[in-house]
Amino acid sequence: MYKGTRITSIVALALLASALPGACGGGGGGGTDDPGVTEEVCERTDPGESTEFLKRVGCAADFEALASVPIDASLPGARSVKVVLDQADQNALYFQNSVLYLIHYDFVSSHLSGDALPLVPPLGEFNATEYFTPDRRFVLGAVTHYEGPGVWAVELSPYDTASADMIATLFRAVKAASFFGSKLAFHPTSEAVAAEAKKLPADIPVVSTGDLYAGIDYQPLSLGTAVGRLHFAKAADLDTEYLSHQDIVVLDEAPNDISVVQGIITEEFQTPLSHVNVLSQNRRTPNMGLRNAMSHPDLLALKDKLVELTAGPSSWSVREVTEAEAEAFWEAHKPTPVTLPEMDLTVTDLRDLEEVTPDPAEGEPLRDAIKKAVLAFGGKSAHYSILARIPEVPIQKAFSIPMYYYDQFMKQNGFYEQIDAMLADPKFATDAAARDKQLKALRDAMKTAPVDAELQELLKAKIEAEYAGHPIRFRTSTNSEDLDGFPCAGCYDSNTGDPTDWEDVLDAIRKTYASAWKLRTFDERTYYGIDHRTIGMALLVHHNFPDEEANGVAITNNPFDTAGVQPAFYVNVQFGGDVEVVAPPAGVTNDAFLYFFNQPNQPVTYLTHSSLMPEGQTVLSTAQVHQLGVALDAIHERFSPAYGPASGNDGWYAMDVEFKFDDDANPGEPPTLYIKQARPYPGRGASAGAP
Repeated sequence: MYKGTRITSIVALALLASALPGACGGGGGGGTDDPGVTEEVCERTDPGESTEFLKRVGCAADFEALASVPIDASLPGARSVKVVLDQADQNALYFQNSVLYLIHYDFVSSHLSGDALPLVPPLGEFNATEYFTPDRRFVLGAVTHYEGPGVWAVELSPYDTASADMIATLFRAVKAASFFGSKLAFHPTSEAVAAEAKKLPADIPVVSTGDLYAGIDYQPLSLGTAVGRLHFAKAADLDTEYLSHQDIVVLDEAPNDISVVQGIITEEFQTPLSHVNVLSQNRRTPNMGLRNAMSHPDLLALKDKLVELTAGPSSWSVREVTEAEAEAFWEAHKPTPVTLPEMDLTVTDLRDLEEVTPDPAEGEPLRDAIKKAVLAFGGKSAHYSILARIPEVPIQKAFSIPMYYYDQFMKQNGFYEQIDAMLADPKFATDAAARDKQLKALRDAMKTAPVDAELQELLKAKIEAEYAGHPIRFRTSTNSEDLDGFPCAGCYDSNTGDPTDWEDVLDAIRKTYASAWKLRTFDERTYYGIDHRTIGMALLVHHNFPDEEANGVAITNNPFDTAGVQPAFYVNVQFGGDVEVVAPPAGVTNDAFLYFFNQPNQPVTYLTHSSLMPEGQTVLSTAQVHQLGVALDAIHERFSPAYGPASGNDGWYAMDVEFKFDDDANPGEPPTLYIKQARPYPGRGASAGAP
């Protein structure tokens, strides 16, 4: 059995929980193996002694006695101790017990209020003064041990406006009162804090999030345990290499799409918003990044063998298992069969998006209105319709072609009979190559089949009257994607047609319909026990702007803090529209950041920067980040009655949002935000059932 080194992940950096008032730190551990750490002399003489604070941290045991634990067992994170510098008491320093006192206020109001000290005001007044005013009484921060890169760091809240002098005073006090003082650095937790950190004296080292990231080897994304055959492959070869749902696959990089597998390990780190991670979250299967995974000796030793893989919050492990253990695991972890919403084939009009999902009647749940719209127009159109009526959310004008015409296309051309014949073929079920060949034959036939003349007349009239002047994008909107519990991220393909060449438009429609029968998509549905005859595909239709200046994805909550202590928007965005954001090529990085939109000063914490931008520049301007934040906040609030706490869901909730910035409507002006879609994010906290 191999256990991965216990190291802090990028998720810990993103969470930065240790620096945030009201938050706990994550996993990892203290220790004295780091070079440069001074001789340890413990302050606590009794290892079992409980303490509410220390004035000095003299050894690793002292640090561990005070350090916070993960907010949630599924969250990675660095070990952290909150610190308080009392400027009203000759800069007295306190290392507070961050398990007993989760926020600074709880500690100072209990220990530093009254008697010979000034009274601590109520929480609201405390927060308004102690993080923002220059004449504050306290300087509040935390000391975090990032075990992977071996860094001890002083950190502030991302929105703290402490001056460089305050930071320097806190830093020097912590350095003088800790066994790790010679190893200490200051870590800015936001762009605003980083700007102030530039004013620090030269003797105070500053470590960036990028520096910390460079020292990390393990990236947990979807946590869990799986059993499967350890299969090595290159992402570029997956189009011709068949994977089994009983495989755990080791890849050089994250593919944009992957068949159902038991687990994924990628050598290149991923974004939490990648399609493969969304799929892994939905499947509840482990997904992790591991530097040098393809040549890792402990993985190579188990190549092509049955193994148990565990991706934990701050470590991973793998061990060989028997055939009997594997069979027992697979039997016990069969997914609950999914029944898709039944198609409503009574709707035949081409409907403007604003009218696809009408506002629910008084007393009717929003989720019920979405469910009803899905029956005729699919998940993407149903959600897009709601976006169309949110004033703060800019979208492209659009309409939807209902599922009726997909069903008509399949019936008129005999494709349901062809599907029935495939499903009845025993070899089709057991031989992936045979299945792939037959599905390709079906798709090829669909791409050349006639499209109903009546639909063509309706569509021509609609485009000529309302959408002339641009190529038209036909986007899939099915009853088996963009749904809570079964998003099927990346399952289907959208296509563009030029109305000046009508056959090109028909080709786009046929290709889009045919994408319902890709091998990976088919196998995904099979794994979940879906009846393939129940698939229905509507089309979401709008202008296509192919040359956007920026494209991105975001989720409307902080995926690194599912306890809800420190909500933020998580954003991945890339320059231009040619590079895939959720699965960039090897060596290409996006701007990835947390936007604390609902915190004072709305701080931004960049985790990585785009490799396509000049050094020091970001893809989005400050104004564009704020414009995006306004839209994400409105989306989060509007869909909360359907999927969030307002719907009765007491777990973590977020919407998965795609967006772009484009100047096509106003050339020469700053690019404008367009929201492309929103769907329930299937991460931690999402419910398991489809609507």
